[in-house]
Amino acid sequence: MEQSANTGHPRRWAILAVLVVSLLVVVLDNTVLNVALRTLADPVHGLGTTQSELEWAINSYTLVFAGLLFSFGVLGDRFGRKRFLMIGLALFGLASLLSAYAQNPGQLIGARALMGLGGAAIMPVTLSIISNVFDPRERGKAIGVWSGAVGLAIAIGPILGGTLLEHFWWGSVFLINVPVVIVGLVAVAILVPESRNPRPGRIDIVGVLLSVVGLVGLVYGIIKGGEDGFGNTEVLLTGGGGLVVLAAFVWYESRIAFPSLDVRLFKIPRFSAPIAAIGLTFFASMGVFFFSSFYLQLVRGYSPLETGLLFLPFAIAQLIFAPRSHAMVQRFGGKAVTATGLSLVTLSLIGFVFIDAQTAVWLLLLDFFIQGVGMANIMAPATESIMSALPREKAGVGSAVSNTIRQVASALGIAILGSILAAVYRGQIEPTTTALPGPAREVANESISGAYGVASQAGPAGGTLVSAANDAFMTAMHWAAGSGAVILGVGILAALIWMPGRRAGAEHVQPVEVEAGELATAG
Repeated sequence: MEQSANTGHPRRWAILAVLVVSLLVVVLDNTVLNVALRTLADPVHGLGTTQSELEWAINSYTLVFAGLLFSFGVLGDRFGRKRFLMIGLALFGLASLLSAYAQNPGQLIGARALMGLGGAAIMPVTLSIISNVFDPRERGKAIGVWSGAVGLAIAIGPILGGTLLEHFWWGSVFLINVPVVIVGLVAVAILVPESRNPRPGRIDIVGVLLSVVGLVGLVYGIIKGGEDGFGNTEVLLTGGGGLVVLAAFVWYESRIAFPSLDVRLFKIPRFSAPIAAIGLTFFASMGVFFFSSFYLQLVRGYSPLETGLLFLPFAIAQLIFAPRSHAMVQRFGGKAVTATGLSLVTLSLIGFVFIDAQTAVWLLLLDFFIQGVGMANIMAPATESIMSALPREKAGVGSAVSNTIRQVASALGIAILGSILAAVYRGQIEPTTTALPGPAREVANESISGAYGVASQAGPAGGTLVSAANDAFMTAMHWAAGSGAVILGVGILAALIWMPGRRAGAEHVQPVEVEAGELATAG
């Protein structure tokens, strides 16, 4: 059958461009925030946020996003994907405005949670619309462009954020979202067609509540454990309680007709293996972006703009390789491409283990480029494998699962690797800070930003504290990066064992009929 005879929308490429703009505003926000972390921690030029508050400023967004993604995907299927895309953009713009003018860390964390609400309405419908307006034989190329936009936003964000911080106050990194939202709203209204699932699922209120409570408890326990030690009673109760609630969530989801997360999907290897690949990649990579911003701006002394420019090789790699990843899958198979991508991201993390305070700039650029090449060759083939494992009318399910895992993994990556960073840093810096007064010692032990703040008030003795803080942070960064590399090794094994190979990759644009039948009740 000729491609023109298929069901692709005549304006599908223009629609894709609009969806990319909508996607950019969601992804751009978190990456812009990366270079603002140091400024937000400054009590004079920012809000004086602690490291745990910075983690919550990021994770309040991702946890709300992840917890509501499934339900909002179902609501979009029921009431209209275009409608939900516009509602999400409007909420995101309003929350960005509130974030820009937050007066304290608590207000910022709350506004970021509202941004997560908007993001949860935007993200699932973008892939759903792509799957509905593109012919299956063009879908891989379209998803490659979509994935490239994700990678581009990840790296453009720091450059944009650095430029804004050079000339304006910290709130400008959030305020920049507002004009992008306005452009997106106009473009969506004009170009994107409305679509619905003729048989939408039901809203799983109990499942949503269990997932949000469980994730918040687990992440809170992890972050608190990095501050006070993992033997702390509060840490054990919240983190352990979160795990118990998440276990109850999985049990409940496996026994209802319209689950927000159909755990039966994970019995399909070509669905579960790429989900694992994406999750582990974002787990490791978002943790790296979190601590590398402090390394570049404090240990190396780069400005926010210079820090953003150092992430540019990551963007270049995404632009070059993400659109070509579909062709690589056709030639070599999803298994080989995804495993290679995971190996490259792992290599970049291993590179961070050997980076020190004097590492040549070109080596840093090379490391970020390798990480970008790796992610470019994971996102597109893995996302395509996920989406094509389901029948076309279930596109929202695949999109929601993929993006939820990505957001949950990002939150856990920042929490877990951030906690490793905090715990090792504290153990390394404490011998130097014993002579400091109690409040100053606590601030210096909490983070490298805190140590720099104390050092600025300590006169001639400040130089010794800064040097000790840099050494402690470098050791902690090496441990965090090494831990991320080990975790990614699990993803490589999963890809090699369960991802579709060359022959399967050539055929997987058509959903398997047995799987479609098994998924008849999926949300």
